[in-house]
Order: sequence, then structure tokens, then C-alpha cells
Amino acid sequence: MTTTRSALTDADIRTLVKGATADERALAARKLCASMSREPLSDEDRELAADILRVMAGDATEMVRKAIVETLRASPVVPRDVATRLARDVESICLPMLAFSPAFTDADLAEIVRLGGPVRQIAIAKRPTLSRAVTESLADFGAERAVAVACANPGADFSEDALQQVVDRFEASERVLAAMAYRKFLPLSVSERLVKLVSDNVRDHLVSQHGVSAEIALEVATGAAERATVDLVDQAGRAADVKSLVGHLHAERRLTASLLLRALAHGHMTFFEWGVAELAGVPHHRTWLMIHDAGPLGLRAIYERAGLPARLFPAFRAAVDTFHSMEFDGGPRDRERFQERMLQRFLTQPATVSREDVDYLLDRMDRAANDARALAQSA
Repeated sequence: MTTTRSALTDADIRTLVKGATADERALAARKLCASMSREPLSDEDRELAADILRVMAGDATEMVRKAIVETLRASPVVPRDVATRLARDVESICLPMLAFSPAFTDADLAEIVRLGGPVRQIAIAKRPTLSRAVTESLADFGAERAVAVACANPGADFSEDALQQVVDRFEASERVLAAMAYRKFLPLSVSERLVKLVSDNVRDHLVSQHGVSAEIALEVATGAAERATVDLVDQAGRAADVKSLVGHLHAERRLTASLLLRALAHGHMTFFEWGVAELAGVPHHRTWLMIHDAGPLGLRAIYERAGLPARLFPAFRAAVDTFHSMEFDGGPRDRERFQERMLQRFLTQPATVSREDVDYLLDRMDRAANDARALAQSA
């Protein structure tokens, strides 16, 4: 080997093969590996280097085999057969190779994930890039920690099916689900499932970073109280597809009078407009006119057409009147001022609503007052 032999003597190579002591062979191995990592290799040199590395990989002394991973773990000089042999070695040798060596094929790595234990799986999950073949194997066979590491790896390419498989297997694992939620990109179908399973903080991240579709909003609301749906609307802001949201809620029989009233308590007039339009089967622009610009009877007419209960009409009337009386100047507390005034007017109405609704609105008023005090104290 031209470049290697220029740095090492024939005696060094003989020492590697037939050295009397392990220390002698380890020293020769390190010198050879260091030379391989420094010098450009011709095709002939590369073949000779591969033969030398095969000798090292077969040495009974761990120090000799370790010389390869300490200097050549990320080098293309190491041939595939040597890399796969070292992948079956003790952890101090196999883990650096599994984490960095370019010698492995995707099929090699997928097979090691399938047959290896969690420690080897974690090493593979940390590789700078992971193909879909490897992430699919991790999704199917990976231990919890290995899957969490892969999900947190920005270089791991997951298919939608693989992510769904991960959720299927680890729906109770906060570690795995959080790692998945913080990925830069997520398919909508995966986000929809995650929002029902993760903690509040992680859910907030999903909502803010992965977009809020009508489907996601509906899934968050499924199985929870109606106020959770309104809280999600608050959380997501008004950039959500309100038309689609109310359509899905209506299809699921969740677009109720109580939900609309609670939405108004938050100041979500647009949500109310689209909700009434959906229930009444009237286009939004006509519903908007009847709510806002058709005289005192317009709201009642569209309200009745929507099939909403007569006993709640005074509360809705108070909310709409409050909305019309407010002057929204784009200031930082527009919505807070609306909520405060709407809640005050609501609570002065005759006792025609349920105690649950009253308690909820009182809670909202208390929260608004506390927020105002906190804001004043921080000013």
C-alpha cells in the first residue's frame, strides 16, 4: 500500500499480524488506522487497507479492535463486512460503529434494529440521518427509548405510516409522544391523534407549530367537555378554518347552544356566526346580516331557524348587543374588555340559563379580572 507503507514499515504490519503481545499489536493497529485516516488512498491502497482492517477485526484483543472505532468509525475506508462484524462486538466497539459508520446499508441497519437490543437500537437512532427503511424498523421493533431518540432526531425520515405505528405502540409513553410532537414536520393525521394523548404543554406546541385544522380541533374536543373546544379556539387564535370546524362539530352533534354561548363568552363572534349559519342552513353572509344588520328581529329569526332554545335567547341577545356597543380600536385589550362587558350583561339577565352555564361564565369573569390585575401590577 503506497501511502500506508510510506508511513509504516513492513515490520509494523508484521507486528500487527504476529505481534507477541497485545500491547504491541494495539500500537501497530493505531498507527495503521491513523495513517488510513490521514492519507488519500488509491483503489489498490483501499483494498490493502481493507485486508489489514479484517485482520484487526479478527484480533482477540479488544484494544486492537477498538483502534478501528476510535479512528475510523465515520470513515469510508472501513469495508461493510468489517463494519457488520464489529456491530456484533462488545458495546464499547459496536456502538460507535453503529452510530457513525457509512459502511452499513439501510437493510443492515434495519436488520440490526430488528434483532439487536435497545442499546444497539439507540446507537442507530442517533445516526445523523436515518432512511425510511430504518425508521420503519424502529417503529416496528424499537424499544421505547430508541424510538424516542429517533423521533427527536431531525435527520430521521419517518413515513406517515411509521409515525402512526409509533403512536399505536407508544400511546401511553409521554417521552415518545413528546419527541414526536416536537418534530419540525408532522402529517395532519398524526397531529390529530397526538393532541388527544399529550400533556397540555405539548398540545400547546402542536397547536401553535403544526397548524390547527378543523379536524385537529375536533379531535381535541372529543371526549372532553364543551369548554375544552372553546379553550382550543382561544388557544389556536382566529386563523383556524372556522367554517370547517363548525361543519365537523355539527356532523358530530356537538354544535350545541351551550357551546355557542360559551364561545360568545370568549368573544368569538365569528365562531357564533358560522355556527348559527350551519345550524340554520343559511349562507354565512345572510346569517351575518340577520345577526348584525337586520333590526331587532333579525337575530331572533335566524336564532329560531337554527333551532336554538328560546330560554337562552336573552343571553345571546346580550352578547350581540355588547358586541355592537363596543368600540374595537385594535388595542391590546379589545377582547378582554369585550369579555368583561359581555359577562357583566349576561349575569344581569333573568335566570333562564342553567347553573352550569352561570358557573362557567362566573369563572371566566374571575379569570378576566385576575388577568387585568396581573397586567396592571406588571405595568
